Amino acid sequence: MEQTLKTLLESQDYIRVKLKLTKTNHFELKASLNGIKGLFILDTGASNSCVGFTDIDTFKLKAKDSRIKAAGAGATDMFTQSSTKNHIKIGKWNYLNLNLVLFDLKHVNTALINHNSQPVNGIIGADILKKGKAIIDYNKKYLYLKLKK
Repeated sequence: MEQTLKTLLESQDYIRVKLKLTKTNHFELKASLNGIKGLFILDTGASNSCVGFTDIDTFKLKAKDSRIKAAGAGATDMFTQSSTKNHIKIGKWNYLNLNLVLFDLKHVNTALINHNSQPVNGIIGADILKKGKAIIDYNKKYLYLKLKK
């Protein structure tokens, strides 16, 4: 019997999370940040996970000024803040000490809305993907994250 990616990874303590492909060709997923549900873009090219300034209160983030300037998706030199010690839950996968970059996501959400997609609360970046030893099944639209033992 042929072993599927799902059965192989589940036998190695991975969980899978459904991804939704947007009209902008991005994957979206639902996650809980500090116990509050949100919608996020999965971005393997983003070095850090991010949340928009407008959702600082929504997710109970403690924002601190940052000297780091953000760049991406056609925008550069953007003012940022940071937030430390956050808890994220994606499916059954948890991470309790997440550092986030906070910045203006207006340009990202404008592009999504212009393509009839929903605006997002933030971006899941490479920091989380590395922590979760992520594997993305692009064909079946699933994200696999390894549970900690």
